[in-house]
Amino acid sequence: MNSSTERAGSGTWRKIKVLSPTAILGYGFPEASFEAGLAQDPDVIAVDAGSSDPGPYYLGAGVCFTDRAAVKRDLRLMLRAARRREIPLLIGSAGGCGARPHLNWTLDIVREVAREDRLQGCLAAIPADIEKAALCAALTRGHVDTLPGVPTATHETINASTHIVAQMGEEPLLDALARGADVIVAGRCYDPAVFAAVPIARGFDRGLALHMGKILECAAIAATPGSGSDCMLGTLSENSFTVQALSPTRRCTVASVAAHTLYEKSDPYHLPGPGGALDLTQTRFEQLDEQRVRVSGSRFSPSRPYRVKLEGAAPAGFRTVSIAGARDPIFIAQVGTIIEGVRRRVADNFSHVPDSAYQLMVRVYGRDGVMGDLEPQRTITSHEICLVIEAVGETQGLADTICGFARATMLHFGYPGRISTAGNLAFPYSPSDFKVGQIYEFSLYHLLEMDDPVSLFSTIEISELQGPLP
Repeated sequence: MNSSTERAGSGTWRKIKVLSPTAILGYGFPEASFEAGLAQDPDVIAVDAGSSDPGPYYLGAGVCFTDRAAVKRDLRLMLRAARRREIPLLIGSAGGCGARPHLNWTLDIVREVAREDRLQGCLAAIPADIEKAALCAALTRGHVDTLPGVPTATHETINASTHIVAQMGEEPLLDALARGADVIVAGRCYDPAVFAAVPIARGFDRGLALHMGKILECAAIAATPGSGSDCMLGTLSENSFTVQALSPTRRCTVASVAAHTLYEKSDPYHLPGPGGALDLTQTRFEQLDEQRVRVSGSRFSPSRPYRVKLEGAAPAGFRTVSIAGARDPIFIAQVGTIIEGVRRRVADNFSHVPDSAYQLMVRVYGRDGVMGDLEPQRTITSHEICLVIEAVGETQGLADTICGFARATMLHFGYPGRISTAGNLAFPYSPSDFKVGQIYEFSLYHLLEMDDPVSLFSTIEISELQGPLP
C-alpha cells in the first residue's frame, strides 16, 4: 500500500500514518479507540511488546511478564485489521524481553490466531540473542563498552548469563520488509524502531520517524490524561509529524508530548539509540488543535562505530519474603534500632553460615521503602508502617530459614517501652512467608560495537503466517 498524499496550494507531499494501539502488547486498549485509528487509514500498525522495567527475572528465567490470554486478545485485533487492510504489522521486543523463549512464545500466539481466523501472509521472525562465545570474543577485542554506573563486563559474567540479547535498531526490520514480510515479530528491539521502520523504508526522514516512534512507543501515555492502555496515531510528512490521541477523553498537548520525549532520558537534547542519537536541539512542539501536536526539527546524528545495547541476566540466589504491618507508635519510633537488633540475632543464631551465603533486607514503607538511602525525609510521620522482610540465599531452604527466623524474631522482639507481649507485627496473609524461588540480576547492560547494523540479526526466519518456521 502506498503512503497517502496531502495537497496544499500547488505543492504536494506525502504522509504516512502509524497506529500504536497500546503501550505494551497485552496491556489492552479500547476497541472504540482502535476503530477510530483504523478509520484514518493507517499505513502500518506497530506495537512494542517489552521493557526491562520489570527487572531481570523475566529475561533470566525466559518467561513473559504479560498474560498470554491478554496478549492473544490484543494480537487478534491487530492481526485481523492488518491483514484485512493489507498493511504491515510490526511487533518489537517479543514476549517482554525479546530472547528466544519470548520470541517463540509470541510466534506461537501469532500462528494460533492466524490458524483460527484463517489469516494469510508472510511472517518474519528476527531473533536478538547473542552467542556467548561470540560475545566473549568481542570482549577480548575491546568491542564491549561499559555504561556509567555499570560494572565492567567479564567472560565470567557473560558465561553466567542465562539469556543475552542485543537491542536491534530499525535496519533488521527494513531487511525483513524488503523480503516481503507482512507481519514482523522481532526479538529485543529499540522501542521506536518498529514504529519508524516502515516510514524509513518509504523514504521518510530517519530523525523524524524515530522521534515519532519514541512518542508512539507508549501509546496514549503521551496524552493527557495519560494511559498505557489506549491508542495513538502518528502522521509523518516531509518536515514534521503530528501525534493524536484516539479517545475523545484524551488529548495531546505540547506539555504531554514534550514530557514523553524526555521519558527515561537524562539528556533533554540528545537521545541515544542504536547507531547514533536523536538531536533535539532544534525541535519545536506546536499545538494544532485540541487533539493534535505537531513536532518538527528533530534530526538523527549517526555515530561510528555502530553500537547496540546488550542486556543479560544471571542467577542470583533464591528469595523468601514476609510482609507485616506495625502500628505501635513506640515500635515505630524505634524501628531502626529494632531492625538492627534482629539482624544481630540472626547473625548470632546462624554464625555457622558464611555471610556470603545469604542476605537479609528489611524495607520500611512509610519511612524509606521506595527510595532507600536516597530518601531525604528521614522522620516517620505516618501512624502505621509496612515491613517487607526479605531473605536471599544460595538455596531456597536457606532463604526460607533466614526469613522465617527474622520474621519470628521481629514479631517477639523486646524493646524499651513495649507494653503488649502478644506480638509486634500484624500479618495480612497466612502463610506469612512467600517462597519466590530463583531470582536473577542484570549481568550485562553494556554497549556492543558492530561491523554493521544487521550482522547480529541476519538470521531472519521467513514462513507462512499459519505455518511453522522452516
